[in-house]
Amino acid sequence: MIDPTLRDSLLAAVPSLRAFAISLCGRVDRADDLVQDTLVRALTHIDRFEKGTNLNAWLFTILRNLFLSEYRKRRREVEDVDGSYAASLTSIPEQGAHLDFEDMRRALAKLPDDQREALILIAAQGFSYEDAAMICGTAVGTMKSRVNRARRRLSEQLGLQGTAVKVELVMAAHG
Repeated sequence: MIDPTLRDSLLAAVPSLRAFAISLCGRVDRADDLVQDTLVRALTHIDRFEKGTNLNAWLFTILRNLFLSEYRKRRREVEDVDGSYAASLTSIPEQGAHLDFEDMRRALAKLPDDQREALILIAAQGFSYEDAAMICGTAVGTMKSRVNRARRRLSEQLGLQGTAVKVELVMAAHG
């Protein structure tokens, strides 16, 4: 039986895991499956978790590894990578905030995977650079560089040169 405190911590992590999963795969149904697989894997290997360490970082690492494994398996499938086909099936929202969010989503999708992942972990999920670096298996300086380049590219894509992109605000308002 799992420790009640650990169980509560696992449950508390679900919304953040779900948001990260959605940002990685872009589909809510896939993201929910990914989160479920993450929790099953975590519970199956709960004996490997070291008490006193960062549970969220451990869970995010599991989720990221599962996503990458699934991605490798599905490489040969044809996907609507840029979302153009899906966008043609939907109506464009009339509210300005929704349009801003859609612009941000498209700009995020154009970022290289490593930069998008770093930016989401830091800006949207609120991880420290150290924790994000641990999740991605990279150095803290590399993580800082990826976030900086991602913010600069977003500024360029959104026509906001010279203005700091506040990804945290956009993601929090719509995440």
